[in-house]
Amino acid sequence: MNNQPVIAVTSGEPAGIGPDICLDLAAGDLPGRIVVFGDMQLLQQRAALLGKNITIQPYRPDGKYAPGILEVCHTSLQVPAQAGILNVHNAAYVLQLLDSAHIGIQQSEFAAMVTAPVHKGIINDSGIQFSGHTEYLAAKSATSRVVMMLAGGGLKVALATTHLPLRNVADTLTAELLTEILTILHLDLQQKFGLLQPRILVAGLNPHAGEGGHLGHEENNIIMPVIGLLQQQGMKITGPFPADTLFQPFMLEQADAVLAMYHDQGLPVLKYASFGEGVNITLGLPFIRTSVDHGTALDLAATGKATSSSLFAAINTAVEMSQHWKPN
Repeated sequence: MNNQPVIAVTSGEPAGIGPDICLDLAAGDLPGRIVVFGDMQLLQQRAALLGKNITIQPYRPDGKYAPGILEVCHTSLQVPAQAGILNVHNAAYVLQLLDSAHIGIQQSEFAAMVTAPVHKGIINDSGIQFSGHTEYLAAKSATSRVVMMLAGGGLKVALATTHLPLRNVADTLTAELLTEILTILHLDLQQKFGLLQPRILVAGLNPHAGEGGHLGHEENNIIMPVIGLLQQQGMKITGPFPADTLFQPFMLEQADAVLAMYHDQGLPVLKYASFGEGVNITLGLPFIRTSVDHGTALDLAATGKATSSSLFAAINTAVEMSQHWKPN
């Protein structure tokens, strides 16, 4: 086990289910050494509330470890956390977990970062501008463009645009953006998933993929020219396909990943296929980062009703990716 990758897991919003699901890692059969970033006292208190008898010990890089023990890289809460009740004073603590894990990634101490959910609203309410894990880690690593991809249920679905009002999607979609997104998707499928010739299917933006220009011009003016250019560079990218038939088995068997044009075009299908066990993957970063596919679930914190299946899936995916990834 000492030869297996070391994975940094940030425990997220202390009032949510992040600490709860991290406790399950002590008993999990995982293919790596798992180090949880969080407040040790919080984790011990949450374990007591949940009736879990878990050995929690400080993480030491050269220390011995074994299944059944939860190793914690300790960061102190600013104020005590109460399950289900957000507190602006702990916003800086949540970001410190990410900062500490990122430093460990930079120093090659950890093979990957896995993140439990945070609450964007409370961080912004504290006076810290924060739009999400993805944007925060991109800024930390000076990465100009990242791509959101979710995996689960046998699918990998990446997004050309993410959290935008629907009326803004068409204006945001440019040839330059689409070229960047597809290039990052192709490269990370090669470097982080070990696919030598990844096959990517691209969805159209409009119904019926524009119906030859009768239902929109983005397919003819933007998507098709970009696909043609990248095909000339040797990439196995095809489309655009109507989104209402793209996710059929006879189509998906020809693909390693699908690129959807906007959030709710691709993710409803993936979440139907894998809800509770999906994995959020940030492509384009100079390291591996995966995350759960759910939020903080404040109402479930300390109730024993939260499930850790997505966290386990995120860790297993991160370990699998680390076996292919060779950072510069």
